[in-house]
Amino acid sequence: MSINGEVRCAVAAIALAVGMGHAGGQGIAAPAGSLRDVSEFDAIEDPVQRSKALFVEAGRVIQHPRCLNCHPADAHPRQGDQLAMHQPPVVRGDDNHGAAAMRCGTCHQQENVDHARLPGHPAWHLAPIEMGWIGQSLNAICQQLKDAERSGGMDLEALHEHMAHDSLVGWGWTPGPGREPAPGTQGSFAKLVRAWIDSGAHCPDGAAGAATGPEAAVGADCSSCHV
Repeated sequence: MSINGEVRCAVAAIALAVGMGHAGGQGIAAPAGSLRDVSEFDAIEDPVQRSKALFVEAGRVIQHPRCLNCHPADAHPRQGDQLAMHQPPVVRGDDNHGAAAMRCGTCHQQENVDHARLPGHPAWHLAPIEMGWIGQSLNAICQQLKDAERSGGMDLEALHEHMAHDSLVGWGWTPGPGREPAPGTQGSFAKLVRAWIDSGAHCPDGAAGAATGPEAAVGADCSSCHV
């Protein structure tokens, strides 16, 4: 790595550590809780309502910061539990892996670097902008996932495969110290998605799910760092 690259990563580590200080307290992840088992929805006799309820439960993962931070509807990744704008400011680039001078892999290595509070994975990158979720209702996200043109070209079977087995998705449950993991496990989440698909893939009503806040909460210009 070049000297400039090392400097940029050092700045990123400091900024991320500061962000974790605000979001994660003492750097110990708070319990994320579990997901309800698919069998717990059997009592809902109406299959449409059962399908909706299954997606609401799966939505606890979909709308969790570990997922939303990499699913912005603009050019800027987020970080922390408050969906704060990424520091230092970066952009998604043409291939969702960052701009030429600031590629995701410059700082985000093959695995988490816990002492620097830097998350890592071999395929670290943003989801396609068509899959932007921040600021969307759970109903809108559901409709988006059912539309292959807005879900990265995936039909529902490919979507389930992605959510069940993709290791970058799985990172959400092993995010490292100072970051709350997504609720449940990747396996329990995948079972909910499978049951939702098998029950007709109905979308929840507009008021269901968590509020994810406005898409652009913090500016991403030079003044974010230079005061």
